[in-house]
Amino acid sequence: MDPAVILEAFVRAEAGKKISSRLRRGGQIPAVVYGEGKSSTVLTTSEKDVSRVLRTSGENALMTLSIKETNGKKRGDKTVLIKEIQRHPVTLKVLHMDFNEVSLTKRIQVTVPLRFTGDAVGVKQDGGRLDHLLWEIEVECLPTEIPKRIDVDVSALKIGDSISVGGLKAPAGIRLMHEPQVAVAACLPPVVEKAPEAAAEAAAAGPEVIKEKKPEDEEAAVAGGAPSAEKAQKSEKAQKSKKSDNAEKKE
Repeated sequence: MDPAVILEAFVRAEAGKKISSRLRRGGQIPAVVYGEGKSSTVLTTSEKDVSRVLRTSGENALMTLSIKETNGKKRGDKTVLIKEIQRHPVTLKVLHMDFNEVSLTKRIQVTVPLRFTGDAVGVKQDGGRLDHLLWEIEVECLPTEIPKRIDVDVSALKIGDSISVGGLKAPAGIRLMHEPQVAVAACLPPVVEKAPEAAAEAAAAGPEVIKEKKPEDEEAAVAGGAPSAEKAQKSEKAQKSKKSDNAEKKE
């Protein structure tokens, strides 16, 4: 990291949402710089300059913040790191930035990305899958020693193998803050798909049909031999014939 990366900033006399919106419309980005044991300072910086720094040096860039008063008079320089970047949720345009002033002789903790290199043997030869469990890692180092990334060589991984934090090779002076047993990447077996024949058979069989249970009273009626419609009709005719005979006898 090179603090020779310079970002020009101006002190803001006013703050607030309306002021910030007006600054953004004018191509400026509102910002705040914090210092340990010091009061914060509200600033504004050029959107073009911020884009240039992020594109060429990244978000972990150690830079010199060259601060000027609103009238252009130089106030002083601060060696800073980006603490936080607020972006638009859709366009990802930078909306606001926070900076931390740092000492070049005091170790700090920052997060750096992991870069995976090589083709895992288990993937290339056996059709396995490489599972990335971590994409970044927290490190402790001097501000001048912050790495842009830490490389992870996965070429030797076979199916069932993994790489943990303890197996990473960090640059000199860099301390990895994660526990050594934390997994970084693993080579998993290939996904086994169901055979087409088995799937076709299952589809042909159709869903299982569950028969509806008959109500208890209906079951009892069936068990007791409930009269059929034909028997009921014959019984009704017999009763009518009997009534007719009785009527004739009375006459």
